Amino acid sequence: MKKQRKNFVITGGLFLLFILWTMAICYVDVQMIGPRDSAVGFATFNEFFHNLTGTHMLIYVITDWLGLLPVSVVLGFAILGLVQLIKRKNLFKVDYDILILGGFYIIVFTTYILFEVFAINYRPVLINGYLEASYPSSTTLLVMCVMPTAIIQMNKRIHNEKVRKVVKYAILVFTSLMVIGRLISGVHWFTDIIGGVLLSTSLVMFYNSINKSLE
Repeated sequence: MKKQRKNFVITGGLFLLFILWTMAICYVDVQMIGPRDSAVGFATFNEFFHNLTGTHMLIYVITDWLGLLPVSVVLGFAILGLVQLIKRKNLFKVDYDILILGGFYIIVFTTYILFEVFAINYRPVLINGYLEASYPSSTTLLVMCVMPTAIIQMNKRIHNEKVRKVVKYAILVFTSLMVIGRLISGVHWFTDIIGGVLLSTSLVMFYNSINKSLE
C-alpha cells in the first residue's frame, strides 16, 4: 500500500512539474523570435540552442517515419485486445492491463489533440510553409509514452529472460535515439522536448501506478 501511494505521489509530482514548466514557458523571457514573429518562452536560451544545433530536415524526416513504429505498437496491442474480446465475448474478460493500456492511449492522443488546438508556442521553422504547434514535442510524447509502456507489457508477456532483456534494451535505445534526434533536428525548441519528456514521464508513471494498484 505504501509503495502504491508513493507511485501516485511521484505521478502527481511529475505532472505538477510539467504544469509549472508550461506556465514558465508562457511567462519567462517571452520574445517574438519564431517564424512570423511567433512568441517563444525562454527565448534567449532557446534561440542559442537552436542556432547551436541548426536545422536538419533529414533527421526530422527520419524521426517522423520512425514515429510509425510506436503507432504500430499501439495497433498491435489494440488488435490483441480485440482478439481477446472476440474470443471471450465480454469486455471485462479482456486482460485488465490491456484495458488500462487502451485507456492510457486515449489519454495520450487526447493530450496530443489538446496541445494542437491550444498551442503554447510554434516550431522554430515552417513546415511546408505552415506554422505548426510545437509544445510539447508530439513525437517525444508519442515515443516516450508508447515505448516504455510496451516494456511493461513485454515484461509480463515474454517469459524468456534473455529475449525480454534484448527487447527491453532495444526499446530503450530506440526511444533515446528518437528523443535525441528530435532535439538536434532543429524542428522543436529545446523547451518543447523537455515538456514532452515531463508530460510523458508523468503519464507513464500514472499508467504504471494504476497497473500496480490492481495487481
